[in-house]
Amino acid sequence: MQDEDDSSGRSAPRRRPGELAAHVLNTLAEAGEPLSPGELLELLEPAGSLSYSAVVTTLTRLYEKKAVTRTRVGRAYRYTAVTDPSALVAWRMSRLLDAEADHTSVLTRFVSGLDKRDEETLRRLLGEG
Repeated sequence: MQDEDDSSGRSAPRRRPGELAAHVLNTLAEAGEPLSPGELLELLEPAGSLSYSAVVTTLTRLYEKKAVTRTRVGRAYRYTAVTDPSALVAWRMSRLLDAEADHTSVLTRFVSGLDKRDEETLRRLLGEG
């Protein structure tokens, strides 16, 4: 998959995985009201560098993950955020962990790869539980 060209012929930088979904969730939460994909697109990329279909695909995936709700208004849907981007990342982490049989090994490697501050945060959170 290649980078998309912008209007100047240069390649647009690729988004990190989950970046568009996080941006969509933040924008929906900030809007404070249900938005159609077209309205969301205007808020996300007023310059027109993002496609309508990319927004619809992202909203559909977020709906399937229960991160947004949708309500039919006429022939279209309007979407509302029910969670924040950090909840979506946590959901992805859980799915990755569920894909492995040896949770102990995965979690051990994960914790050993954390920086000191994140490891302390994790230990404090586990101590509260």
